Amino acid sequence: MTLHENTRRAGADAAGEDATAGATVPVTLTVNREVRHLTLDPRTTLLDALREHLRLTGTKKGCDHGQCGACTVIVEGRRINSCLSLAVMHDGEAVTTIEGLGTPERLHPMQKAFVTHDGFQCGYCTPGQICSAVAVLAEIADGIPSHVTADLADVRFSDAEVRERMSGNICRCAAYPNIIAAIRAVAEGAA
Repeated sequence: MTLHENTRRAGADAAGEDATAGATVPVTLTVNREVRHLTLDPRTTLLDALREHLRLTGTKKGCDHGQCGACTVIVEGRRINSCLSLAVMHDGEAVTTIEGLGTPERLHPMQKAFVTHDGFQCGYCTPGQICSAVAVLAEIADGIPSHVTADLADVRFSDAEVRERMSGNICRCAAYPNIIAAIRAVAEGAA
């Protein structure tokens, strides 16, 4: 193929992309126990669907590369980085954001523990930290091992387990000891 043919083909491919850029698809999500019907560009991330289309701004956009965890939400009981997942991939699924865990009047035990143990400083990463922490305790309860689990047949709560599992959630203010204390309090039923 000549350079001219390659250039023409690249132009045709780009034109085809432009022709589909305005296409939308229906997506139904159950967000915080409420069924929501959306019409989205199929390239819309779950994070952008939540923030821009549903106005649920508790979930934060940090790095937009899945490296900081500020966008962590719970989908079908599992924590995910919503910036790395397309909304259409979750059509028909249940999504829980920080807004769905509790309210200022009735805090979720993990939210209460983060306040009690000062598990946040600037607060930017806190929604993702809390969603991740809730899912971490569920993972441990379900016996899902992590990289540091010593006995794969007997997964137990420990600070090492929490540190490993929470390692994808960055706290730039370094409130890590307080975050671990908050998660431990909930695990022990003290929150």
